[in-house]
Amino acid sequence: MVGDGVVRGGGGAREESGNVAGGAVFPPSSVSYAYEWQRRRRWQQLRRRETWLVLVGIVLHAVYMLSIFDIYFKSPVVHGMDAVPQRISAPAKRLVLLVADGLRADKFFEPDSEGHFRAPFLRRIIREKGRWGISHARPPTESRPGHVSLIAGFYEDPSAITKGWKANPVEFDSVFNRSRHTFAFGSPGVVPIFCGNLPHATWGSYPPEFEDFASDASFLDQWSFDQFHDLLHRSHNDSKLKQLLMQERIVIFLHLLGCDTNGHAHRPHSTIYSNNVRVVDRIAQRVQSLFEDYFGDNQTSYIFTADHGISDKGLKNLPLIYLKSWRWAPTNTNTPLVAWGAGIRTPSLLARNNQSEYGLSSVHEHIHDMPTPAKWDLNDVERVDVNQADIAPLMATLIGSPCPVNSVGNLPLGFLSLNKGEEAEATLSNTMQILNQFLRKSYLKQSSSLFFKPFKPLENYLSSLKQIEDLIFQSDYEAALRMSQDLRNLALAGLHYFQTYDWLMLMTTITLGYIGWILNLLIHILQSYTSLQKHVSIIVDANQWNTTKRVYLGACLLTGLYSSVFLLEKSPLLYHVYSATAIFLWAQIFSNIQFIATAWRGFSGKRYSTVLKLCCACFVALFILEFLVSSFSERKLYTWCFMTTGAVAASFIFFWRRTSTGIFLCVACWFLSGFTLMPAEIPDNTGLVIASGAIIILIGMTGRLFEFYAKRDKLWSCIVGPSVEPYKKKLFWFQVIMVLLSSVMVWVSTSHRSQKRGLLLLHQIINWFLTGRRSSLRESILQLCFYFTTVTIIKQPPSRLTSIFLGFAPHFFYSVFYSALSLVLLGWILVECITLNSTTITQVESVEEKFNLKDNERCLRLSDLRVPLIFMVLFNVAFFGTGNFASIASFEISSVYRFVTVFSPFFMAALLIFKLFIPFMLVICVFSSITKLIHVPRMGCYFLVILLSDIMTIHFFFLVQNTGSWMEIGNSISHFGIMSAQVVFVLFLFALTNIYTKDIKVMSFPLASLKAM
Repeated sequence: MVGDGVVRGGGGAREESGNVAGGAVFPPSSVSYAYEWQRRRRWQQLRRRETWLVLVGIVLHAVYMLSIFDIYFKSPVVHGMDAVPQRISAPAKRLVLLVADGLRADKFFEPDSEGHFRAPFLRRIIREKGRWGISHARPPTESRPGHVSLIAGFYEDPSAITKGWKANPVEFDSVFNRSRHTFAFGSPGVVPIFCGNLPHATWGSYPPEFEDFASDASFLDQWSFDQFHDLLHRSHNDSKLKQLLMQERIVIFLHLLGCDTNGHAHRPHSTIYSNNVRVVDRIAQRVQSLFEDYFGDNQTSYIFTADHGISDKGLKNLPLIYLKSWRWAPTNTNTPLVAWGAGIRTPSLLARNNQSEYGLSSVHEHIHDMPTPAKWDLNDVERVDVNQADIAPLMATLIGSPCPVNSVGNLPLGFLSLNKGEEAEATLSNTMQILNQFLRKSYLKQSSSLFFKPFKPLENYLSSLKQIEDLIFQSDYEAALRMSQDLRNLALAGLHYFQTYDWLMLMTTITLGYIGWILNLLIHILQSYTSLQKHVSIIVDANQWNTTKRVYLGACLLTGLYSSVFLLEKSPLLYHVYSATAIFLWAQIFSNIQFIATAWRGFSGKRYSTVLKLCCACFVALFILEFLVSSFSERKLYTWCFMTTGAVAASFIFFWRRTSTGIFLCVACWFLSGFTLMPAEIPDNTGLVIASGAIIILIGMTGRLFEFYAKRDKLWSCIVGPSVEPYKKKLFWFQVIMVLLSSVMVWVSTSHRSQKRGLLLLHQIINWFLTGRRSSLRESILQLCFYFTTVTIIKQPPSRLTSIFLGFAPHFFYSVFYSALSLVLLGWILVECITLNSTTITQVESVEEKFNLKDNERCLRLSDLRVPLIFMVLFNVAFFGTGNFASIASFEISSVYRFVTVFSPFFMAALLIFKLFIPFMLVICVFSSITKLIHVPRMGCYFLVILLSDIMTIHFFFLVQNTGSWMEIGNSISHFGIMSAQVVFVLFLFALTNIYTKDIKVMSFPLASLKAM
């Protein structure tokens, strides 16, 4: 953005006295009419151009956000491979898979507060009959991807969740598919995924209404067991069913959802959750007794595990923030694994030693076999850790079925009771199954690529296979086992190679597209909202038109060339969109080459001091953006930011002898700084929520007092209205009553839920009324209230913002943070008001320089860059103040239990998102008020926000990792996705908050007295 002054040169829009717009001739008496005509034309062009920019911005960010699914989340599933049969006889005739949904490893293994272990039966199994370890899940730690890893053996791409939570959008092979028959009972959100379209499956699930967060959900586990118990009982009178049960390769799957539901509703530290662990343990014991009595052949293998854990806050998809990088919470990814029965090794006892207790601090990095925590009291029993996908080949080997063709799991030999020859044969079978996937992917890529680059380490895979076969024939099992494992690792590396084959091309295209979008925004801001706007002609001359035609002709040819290559390579449709978008944006840039040349000539002729100011402003802006990028991995940076800002801003205000304002601003900033020191996981505190209602009311009353006393001070005259009408008072007290009633209902609803009494219909109706969702009476009152609030009653910034603050307060439940944020926002308004009244007049734009601006607006200057930068800091802290930026799941979900207790993921997520939008809307309302206060164009500042945000988006795009731990990879991807989504929904929030701020009135200074900031 160019600083103060006028840039000379270029095709000016205004020419000789009687000529306007490059050839439209008007008599001297009609000059004013000609000017109005020209200004009206420019205004129409500006509106069309900005509408186009907004639409392009929405499409660009929506499409480019999808690029992470093409780059990183491309489905690993390929079809067309043949199943590889097992090379050894089946150790077991049947397999029982018990999955305790949401069971944490630490809560399963550690003792309770009284020193008693919660799972005595399975601990006895660990010490006497079977093997144990930790199964490491991958994010997203949701039920569907977790069960896909367990049963199909691969880590499903998270994009499949967006295609259907309970449907099966991707066809894949599984252990169930390869079984002779599968019996499955459990949740309607899990069992139908694998058995719904499986002809050789007998399954059942309970109604979704059973998943009620207001009750003890352990009965869901008992339901699953009872269903299978009844099935065995019926088999005594059903010969076909009994004959089916007696066959080989039978899988019994019991999905136990109780721990997950109780963990969400009551937290994993609750007595209900601990009791549910005991319920699960008793079910495992009863299942074993049932099978021993029914079959009595010792040919049953048992595997007990969980799909994911759960955080202390009752959430299952929650990353934690550490000092240097993000880590996925070990409580979410570490799950217990216990195996016993036919084909499973017996325990291997170890000598107790003085191992240092690392706990689970490093297990989440997939560094297996870290020392076992001493409080688990299992240091003397050998532990075998696995990746979650490794369980699928383990189950397939136990029952002698081919491994699922899409599996990428490594067979965990530490669990199997096999001799050396059988281990070598089983590992070779596992290797050949993974190698088949590699060969299929290589074939598919080679058949569609014009310039194919093979994976060279596996060019001679046939000779390696032959050598392994020879070693097995020669009984050199150790060497055969090592070579099989090495070949398997190469095959996995080859799968990764073809999974990332198009990364370089896609990343280059996406980056060029973002840079083109940012430059288009910059050109638009310079043309429309700075003093350079007078160099933009509304009439396109012949030379410019010819240049534009040549640019777009070249862009069309280049787009056609890329599309032809993509068609020949059978690339996805989005590849065409990525390249076409980038080419289109750069064509727009080159079509403005004359304006760019004019701006550059003007800039190069500036004084050294102006250039230095521009460089300093760019440096400060980049520093703040880098600060915001770093804050994604370190929330505490905001603490130091607001402590420093409070001290510096107070010193600035003290200089202007505004002591009370300086103290207020310092206290407000320091108050807000404390929230980012708090952990992301904070337990329920109903008393604090109720007390915060009083704080909100106190702040509202303080705002009213400020409005009353500020009328006597000329400094605040630009933001305070002349009088307080009676109906304003009535509206204020109505909102206060709503806040009080909301606090009372929080206490009532929470107490009923804690007593397991459910949520009364009357309470739900009142809560919905307060939140503004249902009931025709509520809609009438709410619409009337907002009509008077936003349209006719309150037009001064303090009164309007106080009303908005109180109006949203009943919906927001982190009310202490909400209050602290509002105080800082009020301080921002006061600082801008002081700055506005303390600067000196340096330059005033002439009317001719403001074709695109309203009469009470001035052109943007370099110093105005502070407004979007401060907005971005506050916009981000609106998220970081109450949780972390990694996931919406880091926010308190229990607040939605006031409205609904029956599990409904999308409806609950909608309520949670609505609540999270409230602080954003408050920040944007203040931002809009400030643009009116300092008389700068709101849309110009808005486009600056988008421009700066996309610089951060590019940074996050380059921070995406494809090496290191899978948590570092996943979190770096989530940062990019979140930032892209933030840019998209800022567009929506700006439009939404315009309802509340469009008619805010501030004192309109005469044009001759507008001050440069």
